Amino acid sequence: MRRRLVLTTAVAAAAAGAGVAWWRLRPHGAVVPDALWQLALERPQGGELALAALRGQPLLLNFWATWCPPCVKEMPVLDRFSRDFAARGGRVLGLAIDQPAPVRDFLRQRPVGYDIALAGLAGSDLMRQLGNQAGVLPFTVLIDAAGAIRQQHAGEITAQQLVRWAAGLS
Repeated sequence: MRRRLVLTTAVAAAAAGAGVAWWRLRPHGAVVPDALWQLALERPQGGELALAALRGQPLLLNFWATWCPPCVKEMPVLDRFSRDFAARGGRVLGLAIDQPAPVRDFLRQRPVGYDIALAGLAGSDLMRQLGNQAGVLPFTVLIDAAGAIRQQHAGEITAQQLVRWAAGLS
């Protein structure tokens, strides 16, 4: 009897914890903080990217780092997706949570067709504002044209997930 009570309590606690985690990480449809649109980030190839120029269109943000194996592994998937997404009026932006020199070296060896900006360590704070409380990389967020968070995913993303996300924007 006592063993059953302990087991029931443990299962209830696990379910409650899972529920809280789901609630915190689920897309809330929350509007993206204005601070995002006010950023002007350095591009690895030089110059700046003003995020205000991306406002009003679907935007897939992908936080990554050169030292993160799942980040590197998903980059070809994001590259292929970016071409299809652009044809539908969307943009993909990779935000590097890394130092400029390693990002530049990495992109010289493995170029991608989507935009990359250098977010540095400040990008970690931005990830948290967008729902990634744990600071996990990679972290991907889909923002609709109205500026609402529609989807978010911590960890490596798949082509199938991206296709489903894009279809959900229609």
